Amino acid sequence: MARIIVDAFGGDNAPLEVLRGCERAVKELGVQVILTGSSEKIKECAAANKISLGGMEIEHTDDVFDIHDEPKEIIKSGKDSSMAVGLRLLSEGRGDAFVSAGSTGALVMGATFIVKRIKGIKRVAPSPILPGDKGSFMLLDAGANTECRAEMLVQFAVMGSAYMERVMGVKSPKVGLLNIGAEETKGRELEIEAYRLLKESGLNFCGNVEARDVPNADLDVVVTDGFTGNIVLKLYEGVASFFGRKVKWLYSGAGKLGALFSLGKIKKFSRQMDYRETGGSVLLGVRKPVIKAHGSSDGYAFFNAIRQAQKCVEGNVVSAIEEYVSGMSVPDKEQNNG
Repeated sequence: MARIIVDAFGGDNAPLEVLRGCERAVKELGVQVILTGSSEKIKECAAANKISLGGMEIEHTDDVFDIHDEPKEIIKSGKDSSMAVGLRLLSEGRGDAFVSAGSTGALVMGATFIVKRIKGIKRVAPSPILPGDKGSFMLLDAGANTECRAEMLVQFAVMGSAYMERVMGVKSPKVGLLNIGAEETKGRELEIEAYRLLKESGLNFCGNVEARDVPNADLDVVVTDGFTGNIVLKLYEGVASFFGRKVKWLYSGAGKLGALFSLGKIKKFSRQMDYRETGGSVLLGVRKPVIKAHGSSDGYAFFNAIRQAQKCVEGNVVSAIEEYVSGMSVPDKEQNNG
């Protein structure tokens, strides 16, 4: 039985929606949950909203990491926050995975220096699963590492491939390199060198992919630097929201009759574009699974984030990444401190 540590005070809707998601996860997924945060506030919230805390234990701390604080403070002034305590519990082996909807920067910093990186991995990478026409794909890095070297992109591809294989059940995941053109000579020095290394990596590398082709590409992993990746992620979220509003508008008024005949497809499309269905972004490269839930997550999103964490544990994603890395010879220009 997986033991999932959950930051009860991370995100816009904490602790109520966190507790709702945890309650459902205990009942439906059979996981055990360790909540980090104020014991008094958690119990008061649960009692006021008739939420059962069965199958959960609480690791008390009064501190909460402020979203506006510098990320590095997670290991300094924020070391007793609900996020930092959860990461320490994970590092100490008290749980199998950690979920938080708090500050992304702080979570990446804390995961790197408290839980530590997998041996040989240079950077931790937030890695959301995004919907595409051919199915879901993983985008990484989605924002943590704005400046990268080519060998880092190769490691992102390695980690993404391991996740898609072990958690999503994809055999020989297809990898694409985000670029401004399909030719291997396109892009900056970063992309040109990454293309060469990816060709020699032994991964199922399918070449460059332009941004306009990403939603329709037959790919399982798309790699890029964190600056570009974050722009792609935010644009993807914005377009999804835009289309959601337009679909409602198209089927309002005189279009209501047509909507009745298309309701099933509309609901399927809406679910596909809903970030809550995935739950969060896994921070790949950490020694134990860490899931970053969306800051505005509701109970359903937290439930799915916990389910994602459970799948990472059951799929032995960390072990798979270690196996991939040990079997590859990627140029090492930086000493790993993990």
